[in-house]
Amino acid sequence: MSTKIGFIGLGIMGSPMAVNLQAAGFTVSGFNRTPAKSAALVAAGGRAAQSIAEAITDADVIALMLPDSPDVEIVVTGPGGVLEAAKPGALVIDFSTIRPDAAKALAAACADHGLTMLDAPVSGGETGAIEATLAIMVGGVAAGFERALSILQAVGKSVVHVGPSGSGQTVKAANQLIVAGNIQLVAEAIVLLRKRGVDPDAALDVIQGGLAGSTVLTRKRAAMLAHDFKPGFRLALHDKDLGIAIAAAREVGAVLPLTGAMGQLVTSTVSRGDGGLDHSALIRLVEDLSGIGEASESPGKIGDSEA
Repeated sequence: MSTKIGFIGLGIMGSPMAVNLQAAGFTVSGFNRTPAKSAALVAAGGRAAQSIAEAITDADVIALMLPDSPDVEIVVTGPGGVLEAAKPGALVIDFSTIRPDAAKALAAACADHGLTMLDAPVSGGETGAIEATLAIMVGGVAAGFERALSILQAVGKSVVHVGPSGSGQTVKAANQLIVAGNIQLVAEAIVLLRKRGVDPDAALDVIQGGLAGSTVLTRKRAAMLAHDFKPGFRLALHDKDLGIAIAAAREVGAVLPLTGAMGQLVTSTVSRGDGGLDHSALIRLVEDLSGIGEASESPGKIGDSEA
């Protein structure tokens, strides 16, 4: 019999992940607060549940892809949630990005109810979710990781067990500070090139072939140059993630000065109303500070109608 999966959270990332699990031969029942977001899963042969409890009651595995720690906490511990509705022995895989301490506490609560919970945050954005090429960093007991491996491999390309509960979330925090810093520096490089009158396309072609080449540069340059900021990963969520990284560092006395600066830059983009845009929209702030953005009155401003 096919493994039954209850998937909670069918947003930008969760929907294609649930679809890929259904396509891999699992039986997926999904729930989202906005029912229309279940359409892709249903079209792929999955089922749309009307509540969390309906999605997970008979599930062998419960997958979560939710925005933040409080969302995961209420789904796990709240009325009709995982602790109440999951069958004994079920495996819970949390693909969300949440605080490491919250992940540890939720795993302990699940263990008290006879459930195994893994924190398994992902990296790769919407493209990685669609293509099933996500990087998945997994925290939790080794036996749970072995149980989850076939499911994780159905949605990810790089799947690594990084340690006990909470470790996956710590690795994700490290990932997010690297990604944010990389995007910011790509944005600054593009602005420098434009201000100096150099064709950024040609320049980035050469940069990509050297030591400064990166996945961020490959995937985000076109959006930055065209001001196409359709969200694959929203700035508001990256703001949240950097807050997690900064708080996690403070708890153990790790000094992350550049992460602190990046946190302020990302928060400023959210405060100015860009939180719903893709995180590549960090370039908008750099452009405005350099006198070439949409808010500038300079004759050389860029992209009046593109964003």
